[in-house]
Amino acid sequence: MAHRVDHEYEYLFKIVLIGDSGVGKSNILSRYTRNEFCLESKSTIGVEFATRNLQVEGKSVKAQIWDTAGQERYRAITSAYYRGAVGAILVYDITKRQTFDNVQRWLRELRNHADSNIVLMMAGNKSDLNHLRAVSEQDGQNLAEKDGLSFLETSALDATNIEKAFQTILTEVYHIVSKKALAAQEAKANAAIPGQGTTIDVADASGNTKKGCCST
Repeated sequence: MAHRVDHEYEYLFKIVLIGDSGVGKSNILSRYTRNEFCLESKSTIGVEFATRNLQVEGKSVKAQIWDTAGQERYRAITSAYYRGAVGAILVYDITKRQTFDNVQRWLRELRNHADSNIVLMMAGNKSDLNHLRAVSEQDGQNLAEKDGLSFLETSALDATNIEKAFQTILTEVYHIVSKKALAAQEAKANAAIPGQGTTIDVADASGNTKKGCCST
């Protein structure tokens, strides 16, 4: 059964959710993976993850979404949390300016711990609370552009842009991974072309001594 499950997807991508505590990371995770939203969700303790299978440009992909506690006292856990991640969604709460101001700190941490090729997206969550907005959409867009990130405003409550956010980041990850795979295949094919002389040298060096040994 385990083998069958393994063959249900061609790619496994680890995506991490980061950002301050209370910005809605856990509800983004549950909305995307289970289509659920909990108004009374408690702060995440440590790390949680969930998975979802989907199609990206005709390929079957298993997305493994990791959610971490945003509180300072759990920060020691997060260095291992980034390991193997190919994408990250940095979440802030549009109704709390401080969570937006802390985006740069999260970006620094991410760049210190994560792979340099990680695909980054910024998400201004809780767009359903527009009447309580403390961060304009333009502010979010400007910061994302400055740091070279893609950007969306989302709402885990009414599911606005949740699908789009993950589809966008997973498609971008797929493009990078498939380009790397293609480059690796081409390099392998080029290395296999005869006439480079390496194999002939090895045969010449080892062949004569072994034949001399066997003939005596």
